[in-house]
Amino acid sequence: MSADSPTGKAPEPVPVQATLGVALLTGDPKKAILKLSGPMIVVILLMSTYNLINAIWVAGLGPDALAAVGFVSPLFMVLVGFGNGLGAGAASLIARRIGAGDRAGADSAAVHSLVIITVISVVTTALLLAFAGPILIAFGAGPTLGLALEYGQIIFAGTLLLLVTSILGAILRAEGDMKRTFYVFGASSILNMILDPILIYRAHMGIAGAAWGMIISQVMVALVLLYLFFVKKDTYVSLSWNGFVPDKKTAMGILGVGLPASTEFFMMAILSIFVNLMLVMVAGTDAVAVYTAGWRLVMFAVIPIVGIALAVVSVAGAAYGGRHFDKLPIIHHFSILLGLAIALCTSAITWLFSSQIATVFTYSSETAYLTPEIAAFLSVMCLFYPFVPPGMMSTSIFQGVGKGMTSLAIVVLRELVFIAVFAWMFGIVLGMGERGVWWGMVVGVTLGSLVAYAWARVYIRRLRRNA
Repeated sequence: MSADSPTGKAPEPVPVQATLGVALLTGDPKKAILKLSGPMIVVILLMSTYNLINAIWVAGLGPDALAAVGFVSPLFMVLVGFGNGLGAGAASLIARRIGAGDRAGADSAAVHSLVIITVISVVTTALLLAFAGPILIAFGAGPTLGLALEYGQIIFAGTLLLLVTSILGAILRAEGDMKRTFYVFGASSILNMILDPILIYRAHMGIAGAAWGMIISQVMVALVLLYLFFVKKDTYVSLSWNGFVPDKKTAMGILGVGLPASTEFFMMAILSIFVNLMLVMVAGTDAVAVYTAGWRLVMFAVIPIVGIALAVVSVAGAAYGGRHFDKLPIIHHFSILLGLAIALCTSAITWLFSSQIATVFTYSSETAYLTPEIAAFLSVMCLFYPFVPPGMMSTSIFQGVGKGMTSLAIVVLRELVFIAVFAWMFGIVLGMGERGVWWGMVVGVTLGSLVAYAWARVYIRRLRRNA
């Protein structure tokens, strides 16, 4: 049993299917990254395809509806951040204990993560429903407040579903079970895409229909995942409550990575709010609509890189837990090269077809005039993509080994120092307007990624030398 295990209970027999994922996780790191990231990339692509299509359907309701979704997006990012951040904390600790051969400790970490996320969900839901109006006004929603509240309050009511499913998915990732993660979350996204036009237009629910489509699909995900863990019970990690004893060390092991990782998404949400406010100052709400549409396309484009980064957290965690420190530079270097190859292809495609891509958000007569600006935004973002992999893979390494605060420090530097400062400087101080804001984002992510890469290489080198 590892030093950080809180329990000495004898584990139940391991299902054969579960051992395959663990063997992959603890084997060749390159193979593990490729096999684990592949299904994850497809899952996130499907989920982001839903987000993209959701925005496309909402765009048909007019620019005010699209801008309303944009004002809600920072708050939604906070929710996603809690889920993904605490999911990263759970996956990191579980993977480290699996790497150390401590299955009982992995079980305890999984149950602790579920308890923690449930408490956070209840508190967060109450706060968001109570203060959604004032918060959205502070974000600059103004004339779109009614639409933003109509959409946002439904989304906020489903916080528990969103966060619990994030944790359950993270547990599957931590034990190398990407196949069923792919099936469950992929099916949810497809269901969401089918429901959106039906609820928005056929059921005449408008912007509320887009929110209800998300809630219904999350219910489906929750039911399937709960069935896998509590009825079928063929996972490596068990969520049995028998003999569960709250353990401070386990909780802190999850929160030590999870809270900083959640804060990273909060920093991104703050940056999004800051960018929205700057855009309103220099160009009005149309600039927010352009940014909302264009940024969704950017997030869609970086999905393969996100999928690789999620795999890196689990693979690095297992390597660290098993004290195979020689694997860490391989994981770091290989994941960056893989992400960079994808990013360069994405940049080329975006550059060549920016105008055509922009039309997916401007198919209605109400939004057609936004096409040139969205295309211009995408052309600038072509230089954004190649600098994402070094930063993202480096923060994933730190999350995997349990250095959550280091990962957070890197994100703060990137989001609130480099990106925010250069966006303000180019857009406001130098008077370059909304395009200056875009260029400031590119310069900021470039500097932030270079710092993250250097920091990770120094850490890995010291870790191997000290070992």
